Amino acid sequence: MERGGDVWAVGHAYEAYVGRWSRPVAEAFLPWLDVPAGRRWLDVGCGTGALTAAVLAMAAPGRIVGVDTSAGFLARARERTGDARAAFLRGDARVLPVAGRRFDAVVSGLALNFVPEPRRALAEFVRVTEPGGAVAAYVWDYAGGMAMLRHFWDAATELDPAAAALDEGRRFPMCGPEPLSRLWTDAGLGEVRVHAIDVPTLFADFDDYWSPFLGGQGPAPGYVATLTREQRRDLRDLLRERLPANPDASVPLTARAWAVRGTVA
Repeated sequence: MERGGDVWAVGHAYEAYVGRWSRPVAEAFLPWLDVPAGRRWLDVGCGTGALTAAVLAMAAPGRIVGVDTSAGFLARARERTGDARAAFLRGDARVLPVAGRRFDAVVSGLALNFVPEPRRALAEFVRVTEPGGAVAAYVWDYAGGMAMLRHFWDAATELDPAAAALDEGRRFPMCGPEPLSRLWTDAGLGEVRVHAIDVPTLFADFDDYWSPFLGGQGPAPGYVATLTREQRRDLRDLLRERLPANPDASVPLTARAWAVRGTVA
């Protein structure tokens, strides 16, 4: 998948990187959203299916459709769910491949900031939602709350100031409560609410933290792939020095996502 110039394509590599934290966020998001059982759902930017699987397990949907631009991610999502209530389509968030007013809940997990035109995408979310239905999303708080990436980019930028241009905290100013609330309100949605979701991200040891950055999926691993062996070693050593560690060598961090929801008139 290419989201805003960031390449995402291989499902298993993505899950080793940040995808492993997608499920806990989805499981915290759904009770807050509180959609009744039996409803029709659309998961936009479904990726490897973390949110879709959580909806199937927790929200008793009548039907859920996942949409993503990546064939690799969709294959992983199908493998992950294996439920007759779920279907998956390849498509763009800005031009959804579904008819209007078909869904009771349209959701997007950890994807909207990668869409080049989020306002256009949100207009599509509204178009395909029934009156009275919910439109909701959540995104990582890259500027501060997504600790694994905040530590990474702070260290990378200290060693290489040019790395700042790739830092999601700078590139995605939408990923905060005020911009999200404004985006939803400007789209004409009512009853707009924003909510912080914090989940623990405990790494078994430093290698468990560092190894996913070698997988090439996403901005930070993509940046690591451009470094020389010596530059990579320097970045690794600086991170090892700075990251917190428990007596058992595990690395205790947290990840914050911002969730937003509104109702279609």
